[in-house]
Amino acid sequence: MNWEAINAVAQLVSSSAVVASLWYLGVQVHRSTRIARLSAQDAATTALRDVTRPFAENAENNRIWITGLENLDALSTEDKARFFHFAFQFLKAMETIHFHFIYGLMDESIWRGWANLYEHYLATPGLGFYWKVRHNLFSERFQDFVAGFRPPAERLTVANVLGHEKVNSPSPTATA
Repeated sequence: MNWEAINAVAQLVSSSAVVASLWYLGVQVHRSTRIARLSAQDAATTALRDVTRPFAENAENNRIWITGLENLDALSTEDKARFFHFAFQFLKAMETIHFHFIYGLMDESIWRGWANLYEHYLATPGLGFYWKVRHNLFSERFQDFVAGFRPPAERLTVANVLGHEKVNSPSPTATA
């Protein structure tokens, strides 16, 4: 065998190694992207769970949240302040989940469920009021997203899904 043949074989082997390396890199990037998406979806669930956990674990917090969603005037000044803190945390969790979606870290089908949940909660009088006066605490992108909401035909939240609230119509103050 002459040097030209050896060189040709060496180039063929080298080219094959480059192709194999690129294929392997592509598989690893795909896996990393999948893992990042799953982590983002898990982080979204964890974020909202962390915000809503105090409502499940503390009856007073739950009372303030449920009452505040439907009737802010029924809360004392101190309880309104607590409700506004809860509302901020809830909406920030929503904004984070929206952020994950717009950057492609969440599947459309999972995102649709989150967006549907938001529509129900943002249609409540309490969160509608909070959003109206404090929307500037959130990114412009999230504000634009919320501005595109249509109130659901039947609003269902923890405050009314179990029949505690008689009115299921969307609040006129819930517009963004």
